Amino acid sequence: MKYSKEDKPERAPVAGAGSRAVPVALLVIVLCAFSFYLGGVYSTGRSLLDSIQPAPTLLTLGTTTVTSHRSSSDKQPQSTAVATVAFPECPADFQDYTPCTDPKRWRRYGNYRLSFMERHCPPPPERQECLVPPPKGYKPPIRWPKSKDQCWYRNVPYDWINSQKSNQHWLAKDGDRFRFPGGGTMFPNGVGEYADRMQSLIPGMRDGTVRTALDTGCGVASWGGDLLGRGILTVSLAPRDNHEAQVQFALERGIPAILGIISTQRLPFPSSSFDMAHCSRCLIPWTEFGGLYLLEIHRILRPGGFWVLSGPPINYENRWHGWNTTAQAQKADLDRLKKMLGAMCFKLYNMKGDIAVWQKSPDAGACYDKLTPITTPAKCDDSVDPDAAWYVPMRSCVTAPSARYKKLGLNATPKWPQRLTVAPERINVVPGSSAGAFKQDDARWKVRAKHYKALLPALGTDKIRNVMDMNTVYGGFAASLIKDPVWVMNVVSSYGPNSLGVVYDRGLIGVNHDWCEAFSTYPRTYDLLHLDGLFTAESHRCEMKFVLLEMDRILRPTGYAIIRESTYFLDSVAAIAKGMRWSCEKRSTENKTDKDKILICQKKLWAGKQ
Repeated sequence: MKYSKEDKPERAPVAGAGSRAVPVALLVIVLCAFSFYLGGVYSTGRSLLDSIQPAPTLLTLGTTTVTSHRSSSDKQPQSTAVATVAFPECPADFQDYTPCTDPKRWRRYGNYRLSFMERHCPPPPERQECLVPPPKGYKPPIRWPKSKDQCWYRNVPYDWINSQKSNQHWLAKDGDRFRFPGGGTMFPNGVGEYADRMQSLIPGMRDGTVRTALDTGCGVASWGGDLLGRGILTVSLAPRDNHEAQVQFALERGIPAILGIISTQRLPFPSSSFDMAHCSRCLIPWTEFGGLYLLEIHRILRPGGFWVLSGPPINYENRWHGWNTTAQAQKADLDRLKKMLGAMCFKLYNMKGDIAVWQKSPDAGACYDKLTPITTPAKCDDSVDPDAAWYVPMRSCVTAPSARYKKLGLNATPKWPQRLTVAPERINVVPGSSAGAFKQDDARWKVRAKHYKALLPALGTDKIRNVMDMNTVYGGFAASLIKDPVWVMNVVSSYGPNSLGVVYDRGLIGVNHDWCEAFSTYPRTYDLLHLDGLFTAESHRCEMKFVLLEMDRILRPTGYAIIRESTYFLDSVAAIAKGMRWSCEKRSTENKTDKDKILICQKKLWAGKQ
């Protein structure tokens, strides 16, 4: 049956029907206005807590929820009022707990390319809200430089690595301590002699040309420890695997190291970061998966940077008997490796004995011009930022250096230490940055560091060795401490402007990280944690309680934290810190009129009840 317009029955008028349109219209207007307001808040980088004046702030501390109200007439929030909170101790078997690389959770993930060893952080319901206990008998670490050669056994009480690697002289138990004689699988005569041979093959290791290095499969980081004395700053990288606690040994010795593995995700570094990368029988299958792991090394090396390999298949003619293989298989592997590296724009730089050195092409033309999206290997397109490195899958293509950079190559970069104070070319691609801003930042941090040392006399002495700047911009705090007996791990937020390339251009080291998650390190590995406005910047994403609990996990007992923050957040921080058994004092900044304040905290040494 068809209906015409005339056939439709008329609807009787309903009382108040016209009045309903007014609330609906008002609701639409209010929602649009609120959406526009939120866009303004987040586009300026401010948190909601900074911008919403009359609304209460909700702070979750342990099991206690506290609400603080502010008057809508206040132009600036004064502080967050919180109640005292106490956190329980974690069970005793959490003494080496690494939340995002937890072996107890490995079975949930696949075995493909050992990806279960990559970062897999627990979901919010599984986060631990407890204090990680130290091992029984723990005591403050031996101070640098003695710590390079020895550490307390009770601080890292792991016997497996000692029993398995003592014949290779990685370490040896001696009474109440471990000693590190400087041996390794490929340097039975000691790491010093090994580094001397390497230095003879790479003259740039002597004159400041080579400043930053990456050691993949680092063992107990003896190579990185030796290079510190040669003016080369090394990030030692190893997964949490059956070589129990090798990264923890490195950090206990006072040598830079992080947990990590070359598997399916990019390493947490921008492109063109390192002057040199090194593998000493690290057991990484370089020629498998189309050379994917070599392509990642290529991405993070600076133009003109060096890749050093010792172990299979190098010097196979004299070594193959001990490698459970055949000479023919090792020759084929070496030929395949040379072919792959040549196709990736590396050239064989030097080779002698057990050590082979390749150099990445120093310019953006020549070799790279021959690569296309259909060659093998292919040339990467522009669909993925080469500097993006936080949970970004590795790509099976060559990252060609950008033609817009003329001074990014190793030979075009000022030598160390001059490069520390020169505004890098990459400063111009960081939003809101310039050479002038870089200079101002450098000058500002010199003043701040001087003030910090007045507030914390231990800074600048052998009481503090491992330092982390939790939210740096250009590495200014690290640069201001360059003459002190410390090294600094610079952390650049994965959700902010990526200035980590500038940090590396200066000859410093660091990683990308998101503080809503746990850091890639063992408990009790840093003497000093520093943050500058971290909660102001990240409070809309990360819950303060979990950030502070993570700080407690990675901070050594008797270690310090310098928390530079808005006064609005400091009361909350102090309350949580007290619940973590920290002692804190509030101090003014170097600029007495500054609205920010400084909280100087020290973590107490306590023994677990269990």
